[in-house]
Amino acid sequence: MKRIIRLLALWFIMGALYYVMEGLWRIPQGGYANIVMLPIGGLCGLAVGGINQIPRFYRMSVMLQSLMGAGIVLVVELAAGLIFNVWLGLGIWDYSTIPGNILGQVCLPFALLWLLLMPFAIWLEDHLRWGFWQERQ
Repeated sequence: MKRIIRLLALWFIMGALYYVMEGLWRIPQGGYANIVMLPIGGLCGLAVGGINQIPRFYRMSVMLQSLMGAGIVLVVELAAGLIFNVWLGLGIWDYSTIPGNILGQVCLPFALLWLLLMPFAIWLEDHLRWGFWQERQ
């Protein structure tokens, strides 16, 4: 039960940060951050943080973890975009006008941005685990 509570806490914290980042990016452009981004971001945070929890990845370079993490975020965002934007028609985001997009749901410029943000996300998730529960990898 403690493990589930820890995962839910990490999911919420990472999701909230993702949601805030989304808002900081979109609001100045006249948009808004949809609340759907909180669970999507939480899932991304747990998945990226989970890389460091697997013993064979403990000594993996931050660059390689960042590449894997950016890939994870892109897959999660693509799946979420296909569900929420294409299948349900909610139109939460649309990158179809941005070069290097896949079905308008993910795009190359944001993939590069995620790659740059990954070292911070990995560090943050590790420090949250240590700060709250003294967990080490």
